[in-house]
Amino acid sequence: MPGNDLEGQIDLRPMTLEDLEQVVAIDRDSFPTPWPKDAFLYEIKRQRHAICWVAEINTESDRKGILVASIVIWLIMDEAHIGTLAVKPGYRRQGIAQELLAASLLEAFQRGAQKAMLEVRENNRGAQNLYRKFGFEPVGLRRDYYKDTHEDAILMTLEKLDPQHLARLADGG
Repeated sequence: MPGNDLEGQIDLRPMTLEDLEQVVAIDRDSFPTPWPKDAFLYEIKRQRHAICWVAEINTESDRKGILVASIVIWLIMDEAHIGTLAVKPGYRRQGIAQELLAASLLEAFQRGAQKAMLEVRENNRGAQNLYRKFGFEPVGLRRDYYKDTHEDAILMTLEKLDPQHLARLADGG
């Protein structure tokens, strides 16, 4: 990936049952109230209605890659609803979330999604900036959405998925 300090190749691929422990650990390290393992298991099993992907770093010295990020997107009619996106501490701000989000939204588009939406913590400026780069715009506020902290969520939508723009973002642009 251009412009980062990562050693090795980032591979994006569907999440598997073998990834569960690492995905749960990344989520636990990323959020005050992480998803339970059973929630990820449920989403993996309903692949037709969800996109569950991971980002894995593979180096020449590693036979098995290191999982560094995960995403779950629900497909609801013509909409992609981003349920969760997490990057392992130590690998953040290196373009991994952008690449994973762009590639998974491209997959959602190929599966019929025309638009996307998500909720993001009001104080998570880094995530909001990432989503704005994709064209997401704030359209509402969900008060007391996060029960763990009683924090509000900003509802953001992307009214039209643009596959060319997503492809550029997936390539680090």
